[in-house]
Amino acid sequence: MPGKSPSTILVMYDIAINDFTLTRQNLERIRQAAPQANVIVVKNKEDWERKVKDLAAQVEVSFGLLPIARYSELPNLRWMQQTFAGADWIFNYPVVIEKDFTLTTASGVHAIPISEHILALMFALARDIPYSITKQHERQWKRRGKVVEIDGSTMGIIGLGKIGEKTAEKAKGVNMRVLATRRNPERPSLYVDQMYGPDGLAEVLSQSDWVVVTAAMTPETNSLIGENELKLMKKSAYIINIARGAVIREQDLIKALQEGRIAGAGLDVFETEPLPEDSPLWDMKNVIITGHYAGFTPFYFDRVIDIFLENLRRYQENEPLMNVVDKKLGY
Repeated sequence: MPGKSPSTILVMYDIAINDFTLTRQNLERIRQAAPQANVIVVKNKEDWERKVKDLAAQVEVSFGLLPIARYSELPNLRWMQQTFAGADWIFNYPVVIEKDFTLTTASGVHAIPISEHILALMFALARDIPYSITKQHERQWKRRGKVVEIDGSTMGIIGLGKIGEKTAEKAKGVNMRVLATRRNPERPSLYVDQMYGPDGLAEVLSQSDWVVVTAAMTPETNSLIGENELKLMKKSAYIINIARGAVIREQDLIKALQEGRIAGAGLDVFETEPLPEDSPLWDMKNVIITGHYAGFTPFYFDRVIDIFLENLRRYQENEPLMNVVDKKLGY
């Protein structure tokens, strides 16, 4: 990795970079972080076509996700900082995997909002809040005792990354026992009581009162939890999924819920999105559905640009970058 200011930084509008977020102040922060670099802002395809002939060969760093066709037009691209956390998209584009450049993610940007979303789903399920909301709309006063306590229960986190780590921290704050799986179980966590490798999935599922899926989407985690895995869970256990819908076989989950083999679910992600209107999940009283917004936060871009600027500092100082993606693994 070069230990110098990049010649040209391309700032590409995408899902996070736009007229609202790329304020004059934020653009100035980028320029001040690399004063020797030429900072180019590209808002759309037409804007790029006007600039590509003169500037493409100069681009060394990109902030924002490039359209796939653009990669071949940047022969000297060395590093791209994407503005979101997941990198599973690269499996659909071999050209991205094969091209010689470093890809970094915004991993960690979602840790606070998603961990809060997870706990919100857990508390709502534990106290049967959906039932009370239904009765509120019907103007009916109903006292209901079908509740459980979170304090002292066991959380099992499947795929402990930055989101899982923050969730574990919050779980310890409400006196939960925390188990987790991660690719390298030798890496410790202050908030996990027992760490397992991928081969410990069954052990975690069988012990947990709350199974929380935070695993990255990779070929290895596709359909990670299906009928056999769901059968390992306690009948009184709940499952929360904020990762990717395809990590859980949805039909197997629906069947387990219908048959009462698990107590309920909190789901923010689904195999097909938007969730089809005819999905049985909509009508299940023991399921809470949110529309893939667990990561939403008013502070999203503030955190993204902080990650980029820290990595830009490291790039210029020839230090290891944060959140580097292993393109073969997808995270």
